[in-house]
Amino acid sequence: MELFEIKAEVAAAAADDIDTTLLELGVDAWSLLEDAIAKRAWIVGIFANEEEAKVRWAELSPLLAAAPLVEPMVRPLGDQDWKESYKAHFHAWQFGRLHWVPIWERTAFVLPAGDAVLWLDPGLAFGTGNHETTRLCVERLVARAARKGTTEPVIDAGCGSGILALSAALLGYREIAGFDNDAEAVRISEENAALNGLAGRARFFTGDLISGLSGMQAGVVLANIQADVLQRFVGELIASVAPGGSLILSGILANERDAVQATFAAKARGWKIESRVMGEWSDVVLNRPE
Repeated sequence: MELFEIKAEVAAAAADDIDTTLLELGVDAWSLLEDAIAKRAWIVGIFANEEEAKVRWAELSPLLAAAPLVEPMVRPLGDQDWKESYKAHFHAWQFGRLHWVPIWERTAFVLPAGDAVLWLDPGLAFGTGNHETTRLCVERLVARAARKGTTEPVIDAGCGSGILALSAALLGYREIAGFDNDAEAVRISEENAALNGLAGRARFFTGDLISGLSGMQAGVVLANIQADVLQRFVGELIASVAPGGSLILSGILANERDAVQATFAAKARGWKIESRVMGEWSDVVLNRPE
């Protein structure tokens, strides 16, 4: 599979702001590279073809904190080029009995007895789960499964690459729905399910936080989405949680946590609310009474 890299140098002083923008957007195809010694930084994207690379750049560039220093360059990547590039950034990680492992480590990885693994393929724009927002959600999901079992339905709102829904499938949940307002994300989620032998274990479909949640309730609702979007759809998210269920929110910067928590607390009176911080990010978890 031939992929294309698009790369543009940006001001090193703007790197932190640009990195935050990329993280908030949650688009796995983009990354920020920095050379601390030379004090230089670059935005790099990996896409399936040259046209997609240019279209995605046109969408991203107006959102950046500072204009690139030069026009982006697009070049084809040989199979070895892109694999080596991603190896520097994607690492296996584990929480509880679940492991998230790059596909290129498949032949060497030894899975402990009783554990489960989700193989990650960056060539399919699959999120690795290394980012704090995903880890916050996954760790809450694993902890709830251990505490409450895996018989309740799960909703992955804004499923992106499907990593949360597919992690739920590995844990043993059987009734799983994941949706995204981007049809391409839904396609990628289905491809990643097939990659892991999980095709059909989760139902993926196109929808937003209104249409996707309409008429649905689950014991576990996961939403790893920007804080302002979460607050805008507080009513729909709360209504989607079944009695005794848990609403797990992420994609929230630590300095946004209090505002998000207050917004949801006002609409979910009597619910138990907790949160924690990981790096620059926070989750907010609401537990509905039985």
